[in-house]
Amino acid sequence: MSEPVSPAETEPPPDEAPEPGRREPVFNLPPVVLAVIGICAAVFLLQQYVLDDTQNMTLLYDGAFIPVLYTGKYGFDWFLFTRPFTYAFMHGGIAHVAINMIWLAAFGSPLANRLGALRFAIFYAVTGLASVVLFWVLHPYGEVPLVGASGAISGMMGAAARYGFRIDRSSGRAAFAGEPLPISAVSRSRGVMTFLGVWMVINLATGLLGFAPGVDGQIAWEAHIGGFIAGFFGLRFFDRGWLAPSP
Repeated sequence: MSEPVSPAETEPPPDEAPEPGRREPVFNLPPVVLAVIGICAAVFLLQQYVLDDTQNMTLLYDGAFIPVLYTGKYGFDWFLFTRPFTYAFMHGGIAHVAINMIWLAAFGSPLANRLGALRFAIFYAVTGLASVVLFWVLHPYGEVPLVGASGAISGMMGAAARYGFRIDRSSGRAAFAGEPLPISAVSRSRGVMTFLGVWMVINLATGLLGFAPGVDGQIAWEAHIGGFIAGFFGLRFFDRGWLAPSP
């Protein structure tokens, strides 16, 4: 969503008219977003077409987030430090990875163009971590592996809400525009509050139903909430009004 502009603002000056035959690229994703998509796709293809069942189970155990492992019930292993991050690059099915990558491209691109590659990567890691922290608090003895980028993407949606979904395309790259809105301003924005309400209802509905159409397995809606909260309230730690470097 972009801010309304007058018709005169949408027409380029004569000396800035587009060159004949020149078109904007259909996919103009920041390299850091492409990297995340590439890693998620590579891991999924590895699971589907390269690894056998035993190797897949090993990868799932070592890479997915499994809450009960953090209770001390099964002892210690070094993957306890990496699982809260690596789970966000694994997915449970073709629909799961496809839907997540579409949302990642939609919300991650303007955020990466705003923050820059390094801060975006840290944001992805932190919101993904916040997702599993809340999930673990609510389900400390859960034994079902948690996978997917949904928690981190929910964090990006939270950040988008703090920007009021304002987009600046003047540089040729879509980036969130303006300073992050105060919480009071967000609460007064009808568009933002409508989005938040719809997003919350969808998450609660999938939680009550236990699944989402086209996605294998249950939906960890609690993880989505954790990521969203981290992105919404933590954005100012990543965007302090600095000029972000190109990702």
